[in-house]
Amino acid sequence: MSHTVRARGALAALLTLGVLVTSACSFVVVGTPRSQGMPTQSVDDGTLRIVGATDGPIDTLARNALADLQTFWSESFPDVYGQQFPPLTGGYFSVDPDDVDPSLYPDGIGCGTDPRELENNAFYCSSQEAPNSDSISYDRAFLGELAARYGEVLPQLVMAHEYGHAVQARVGYPQTSIATETQADCMAGAWTAWVAAGDAEFSSIDTDDLDQLLRGYFLLRDPVGTGTGEQQAHGSYFDRVSAFQEGFDDGATACRDDFGPDRVFTQGEFTSDADFATGGNASFPDTLSLIESSLPEFWSRAFTEVLDAQFAEPQLEGTTSPPGCAPADVALVYCPDGGDGDGLVAYDERFADQAYELGDFAVVTGVAIPYALAARDQLGLSTDDTAALQSAVCLTGWYAAQVYNQQLTSVRISPGDIDESVQFLLTYGNDPDVLADVELTGFQLVDLFRAGFVNGAGSCDVGV
Repeated sequence: MSHTVRARGALAALLTLGVLVTSACSFVVVGTPRSQGMPTQSVDDGTLRIVGATDGPIDTLARNALADLQTFWSESFPDVYGQQFPPLTGGYFSVDPDDVDPSLYPDGIGCGTDPRELENNAFYCSSQEAPNSDSISYDRAFLGELAARYGEVLPQLVMAHEYGHAVQARVGYPQTSIATETQADCMAGAWTAWVAAGDAEFSSIDTDDLDQLLRGYFLLRDPVGTGTGEQQAHGSYFDRVSAFQEGFDDGATACRDDFGPDRVFTQGEFTSDADFATGGNASFPDTLSLIESSLPEFWSRAFTEVLDAQFAEPQLEGTTSPPGCAPADVALVYCPDGGDGDGLVAYDERFADQAYELGDFAVVTGVAIPYALAARDQLGLSTDDTAALQSAVCLTGWYAAQVYNQQLTSVRISPGDIDESVQFLLTYGNDPDVLADVELTGFQLVDLFRAGFVNGAGSCDVGV
């Protein structure tokens, strides 16, 4: 994120996000797997056979997920696509690339691949010209690392994503890699909502799992600075999380309809030496200057052009101790009675420095939330309840969309900035020492931000 002096067009809400194409998904993680607790109920191997599987918990999780995925798509496919769902014909393959028994895989795994080449990977094979087509293969050691870091739900997510590719093979792929991969994320989200609703026989997901799942997506994003046109592009952190939540919220029909060529992606390619050198981050002092200039600009235009009102800029202050108007020792606050009469937005400078470790736009996102409360106050709306915080996070997403769309004269987006918003919300959003002590999960906060980013003020409970 950096300064700019260009204004491009009128203030407008971003409407939709974008899509991609690819049939194999490769991720690399580091770390040591830990033993996982055995699921309480499991599918019999004779009912759903995975070639090479052990009786360990990761293969059990995968088998459970695959059985429930078959049920979900058998039930959903006719309603969404108007035909029966043809089950996978090529089977399933589990591999530990460091301990391969070749006799278990006489024809290789999916697409005839050597099982030793599956390290840190999971993929769906759709090539009709290769052995074991229409199949899913996975490195169970890799899934074990994901489970060790982010809980048992992440191996299930990988299965759901690959199963999404199997659905695409039956109905057609989007035009690009990034659209194909994020549409599969959307399909995984639709299945996850079905599981979370208690409709699955063998899999289960709770609220904490959803937060962990979104954190896990950070490992599965493309490196910051990757272009959307890359042959194996999968999407930015925000692109992938947003697609997953779209499926979770709106179901498989949204996955069918919303991944056409006009879908917008936030992933971007580094284009300057400065971005390569800094990872797209402004310095910490410059970040504070960007906050001071871009938030008043956004809200002045938002009030005039969208909300039919006049905005009075609140006092914005970095502090080393809580302002006297703050109800508690909270890092980010809005005080209606503080400042010079138009309210006070205050942020703890030490916390801002800490949040900066996530990236410059993480700091901007944090301060933008109490600033949105100041805007709500001027609209005569509440500022100190759950509805107010929900609205403020949504409005922060609207602001971020304007930064992304280069609609503000005082700031320019850099690749990875919107990812930093997701990181901030999952890391600090429900910490009572950072924002008001309101019961919102990280998943809910990211979904609110996404709604504002995609739909604008109409989703943010400000009378639009």
